[in-house]
Amino acid sequence: MQFNYNWNLSNAVFAKNKGKVFSCFACTGGSTMGYKLAGFDVIGANEIDPKMMAVYTENHKPKYSYCEPIQTFKDRADLPDELFDLDILDGSPPCSSFSLAGRREKDWGKEKKFREGQSKQVLDRLFFDFIDLAKRLQPKVVIAENVEGLTFGKAKNYLIEILKELDSAGYIPQFQVLDSSEMGVPQRRRRVFIFGIRKNLAAKLPQKSDLFNSTPVLNLAFSEQEIPFSAIDTDEPEGVGLAPCYRPYYDLVKPGANFGTVHPKGHLFCASKTNPDKPLVTIAGVNQKQCQIFHHKYKRSINNTEMVLASSFPLDFNFGKVKVLYACAMSVPPVVMAQIANQISLQWLEKVK
Repeated sequence: MQFNYNWNLSNAVFAKNKGKVFSCFACTGGSTMGYKLAGFDVIGANEIDPKMMAVYTENHKPKYSYCEPIQTFKDRADLPDELFDLDILDGSPPCSSFSLAGRREKDWGKEKKFREGQSKQVLDRLFFDFIDLAKRLQPKVVIAENVEGLTFGKAKNYLIEILKELDSAGYIPQFQVLDSSEMGVPQRRRRVFIFGIRKNLAAKLPQKSDLFNSTPVLNLAFSEQEIPFSAIDTDEPEGVGLAPCYRPYYDLVKPGANFGTVHPKGHLFCASKTNPDKPLVTIAGVNQKQCQIFHHKYKRSINNTEMVLASSFPLDFNFGKVKVLYACAMSVPPVVMAQIANQISLQWLEKVK
């Protein structure tokens, strides 16, 4: 295992010799920590939420930080020259408009707050604002992450438009769906990652072709051994107990199953029990008051330590005023991004120097 999910910031050594990265929609810095683990220098970040930005700044000490909507950030006249010489522009636009756990089509095109305290935005347009920034900064590589729901149903049309816009911005785009449980993370979390390399660099890389297109080869076939919940189980009986709606069904739910399997009307399907022999299911922020993943032996939600380990966050990360549940649910697990960034460096960036 090249990158360990169980680690601490205090004793981590970051080489910063693979290239420069700027992160958008940075949240508390899950992606940032991944790039740093892989040897990149993350020089700054853009984040709309002041609470998130405070946590990001405390843990990462960025050279450049911009706490504002990406719509204003992308048009700033005072961006430093260093941002126009990036190896990677990274971004994870808020995904509730495409999540299978959300309202999907009902919210498309509408202004809304992603969470309390943020300004209203048309969330499904944020990807295109991000691409506008890429078009302006022209980094060597663009990497974006979103929910797998972007590849389902009508949302596929958005994905097609995103790929077209990246092409128009001067990049050759491709996407892959990756599962964190195959990448050294004790959580089953499937996400779509969109990659683009600048067209003037792509010719230097090995190509794969079909009848219509030729794209640079990017092999992201990870096969790390699964890490079961038992590896991160703190075995603590005490914790946040079950809300009343879950209590009648807890004893009926099998380990690894969701509560909808025993509810007479199929309700509560977003809640589940841990299975000690399998990776944790996806940590989701649907219910920000209580994690809806319950311990298989104790009548409690999984605790903060278990969430941190399942998300490959460092154990000494300072979450400040942000709930651990929310930060873990909204962030790319650092080890996932470390795995990806390492391969981007090996397969693309080192070959286009």
